[in-house]
Amino acid sequence: MLKITRTLLAGAAILAAGLVSVGTAQAADAEQLYQFYCTQCHGPGGKGDGPNVTPSMPVTPRNFTKQEDMNKLTDADLFNVIMDGGPSISKSAIMPPWSKTLTKEETDALVAHIRKLCACKGKQ
Repeated sequence: MLKITRTLLAGAAILAAGLVSVGTAQAADAEQLYQFYCTQCHGPGGKGDGPNVTPSMPVTPRNFTKQEDMNKLTDADLFNVIMDGGPSISKSAIMPPWSKTLTKEETDALVAHIRKLCACKGKQ
């Protein structure tokens, strides 16, 4: 009985470690996705100051670090604008749709990453 209990505990510890690793991997994946798809316009820190931003742009990219603005948006708003582009929520057509490129899971990870950048939960 003691041997079985130790085996179960060891297995639980391995499973728990694996879950932590998966969570960490997902966070790393979200960061990589953000850096690849979003940084060019929104900037590495999310301030809307990416290398593709020019003074001639009719609308500047959203600054994800502005809590006051980001709290006005729901997670569904963020998800929809990532998947379907700016016009999907009556925003700039410059924001491209990524629904043919990103999966639902990747988009959910990006929404969570953007929420980390603003340190806010958004409109509920």
